[in-house]
Amino acid sequence: MKTLVVGVGGMTNGGKSTLSKSLHQLLPNSCLIAQDSYFKEDSVVPVDNNGFKQYDRLSALHMDTMMSEVHSWQRDPESFLRKRDLNPAETTPTNVYVLIVEGFLIFNHRPLNDLFHKRYFLEIPHDVCKRRRSSRVYDPPDPPGYFDGYVWPMYLKNRLEMESMVSGIVILDGLKPKDQLLEAVCKDVCHKIDRLREKDRKSGTPLKMVTAAVDENYLML
Repeated sequence: MKTLVVGVGGMTNGGKSTLSKSLHQLLPNSCLIAQDSYFKEDSVVPVDNNGFKQYDRLSALHMDTMMSEVHSWQRDPESFLRKRDLNPAETTPTNVYVLIVEGFLIFNHRPLNDLFHKRYFLEIPHDVCKRRRSSRVYDPPDPPGYFDGYVWPMYLKNRLEMESMVSGIVILDGLKPKDQLLEAVCKDVCHKIDRLREKDRKSGTPLKMVTAAVDENYLML
């Protein structure tokens, strides 16, 4: 059994959730863990000097719980899928299980970043990001001035921190068509899957079967 951990990061409203969910639908034996599911309760998130809630920090997330889930998948990905009613494909010696981890600070948490085999980061311009953010409803809702006074400055800060500690990130243009982004990432991940299968292949199943199966699913979207 081989495993592959894929990180899909990026700025708020950059398209990382859409890409991750679509990739999960395409890849056999894949599982998706989203960082947004591990936010702490609003009551324990501190505010800055401007009265803005400091959500865009690792300290606002239950990262220990998130890492526990990731490690649980690593120990037994097949059981992990079954417990979540995600039936794995028929097991073969050359199966590759894929974990897709999505979130805005996944590359800033070193213990998590060290696990990734592939890293993708979606970015969009400031004005597009602000417009998309303003069109969404959050709980709690963004207060007036929150984007320019907190969200964007923290994105720039976190981006610099990420770039100082992480290498091998593929930067993706979030303005490109969704299907084009999905196709590019899917082909790249499938290439990695084929390489893993090739290293420890024990059956006569042609390597092209994985990519071909994914391509067929892609055409159905």
